[in-house]
Amino acid sequence: MLMPKRVKRRKQFRGTMAGKALRGNKITNGEYGLVALEPAWIKSNQIEAARIAMTRYMKRSGKVFIKIFPDKPVTAKPAETRMGSGKGALEYWVAVVKPGRVMFEVQGVPEEVAKEALRLAMHKLPLKCKIASKEELEEVAGSEN
Repeated sequence: MLMPKRVKRRKQFRGTMAGKALRGNKITNGEYGLVALEPAWIKSNQIEAARIAMTRYMKRSGKVFIKIFPDKPVTAKPAETRMGSGKGALEYWVAVVKPGRVMFEVQGVPEEVAKEALRLAMHKLPLKCKIASKEELEEVAGSEN
């Protein structure tokens, strides 16, 4: 599972997921990518499940790039615990994803294989996504300027 080696502070505020992704919204390494269409917290085990689904379908040919990292700790209190007495213990790690963020990239496989692998990964994630090619995202970025 992905998680930071060490952190400055053990517990964090929840924060907001308002706005669009300003960074990480272009395909930099691969040819095809999985782009988020809505904001979400993605757990480390969901990232891992998506990665495994892609690499299995691609039969370990080509390369998968993971562009998100779960660096936000999420705490939870035990069931049937009374209110108060401080913040709960760390439960899992999440990556905060905003719309437009490229989460996974694939390179070195034919287009049909890449798109099917990304489609399988999409089903493992708790948000709506789209599959985009490098050219498609560059066209969108060019039309916005």
